[in-house]
Amino acid sequence: MTRGLFPTQEIGSLAKPRWQILGQRSEPLDESAKEELRLWDSRTGFAAEAPEVRDALLGGRPRDASPDAVRDLGALFGLRFLETAGLDRVYDGEARRIEMYEHPIRQMHGFRFGGHVRSFDNKYYLKAAVTDEVRLDRPYHVDEFEFVKAHARAEPKLPVTGPYTLADWSFNEYYLARQPGWKGRAARRAAQQEFVVDLARRAVRPTLSALIYRGCRVIQIDEPAAGTHPDEAAIVVDGFNAATEGLDAEFTMHICYSNYADLLPTLLEAKRCRQWAWEFANRDTPGHDGYEVLKVLAEYGDRRDVGLGAVDVHRDAVEPPEVVADRIRRAAKYLGDPQRIWVNPDCGLRTRSLSVARAKLESVVAGAALARAEIENPRR
Repeated sequence: MTRGLFPTQEIGSLAKPRWQILGQRSEPLDESAKEELRLWDSRTGFAAEAPEVRDALLGGRPRDASPDAVRDLGALFGLRFLETAGLDRVYDGEARRIEMYEHPIRQMHGFRFGGHVRSFDNKYYLKAAVTDEVRLDRPYHVDEFEFVKAHARAEPKLPVTGPYTLADWSFNEYYLARQPGWKGRAARRAAQQEFVVDLARRAVRPTLSALIYRGCRVIQIDEPAAGTHPDEAAIVVDGFNAATEGLDAEFTMHICYSNYADLLPTLLEAKRCRQWAWEFANRDTPGHDGYEVLKVLAEYGDRRDVGLGAVDVHRDAVEPPEVVADRIRRAAKYLGDPQRIWVNPDCGLRTRSLSVARAKLESVVAGAALARAEIENPRR
């Protein structure tokens, strides 16, 4: 597929609209939820594609719309929200997912769930312990991708939680118990490596294979835990390589909120990764160039594409397109090749309101257009 400079993409999840949350519970929509549905339908046209579900929700008849039908409408909303913002690659905002850990783990045998633990952004997830050898029950995310594939107007891109993060966010009981002798640092590292590779080979790779068989061509492996343990970058790479071995798709790796220089050059051994989808805007502050770290890729001779985080997902202030364009220019200078840049938010926008998320996405698209015009039509 031929594209112009600086194509744009989504990079994570959106906040679920209130009408979807209430509708999935078969609860009547309050006035704010109805207004939210009407507003975004007027801006994106998503609800007109499922008038029976829309009318049941707005008419105070939530039980006439099944939870699955409401989820489908939520997925349609996510697609049209991102597409009408102007993005070139989209997903459904992860409309069907509670979060990125629990659902994959529930498709596997060998885990026992404990309680909720606090994670980033004051969010919580239900943490599990691995108590036996990992076995996949069935490939996951397949149904949601098939819906997206059938309804997307832009190119679909599927995010999948990577094996290192699934392991790091679990208690490692089974694989640690298999280590002989004292369970010190070396034993724990060996147990973690075995756990990650087992997850990759026994669960993630079969899922990726099933998705590719159904036509998924662009897959983003999410490894948010990678930056928290830079000394385990080799294990991140082992997991990525085991999960993608022999598979034919465009794989990207998303790692957020890290000192990427600490992961290099080890991370560069991820053989089938074609794009680094990283965050930069969060640390681009007066007196500190958040994009200068890209020099390190050039120093190591890495020529892969970069998914460039150009807006901060943890602040409501919307960056003007001119700021986005300036960040793209700096990144292009450090990389030495503007053709390698995709533009996106730093991470998922789920912690922002839909209005703020939309404004940030529109700024990404407009800023990319500004930077593109400057390079394609330089002043004489």
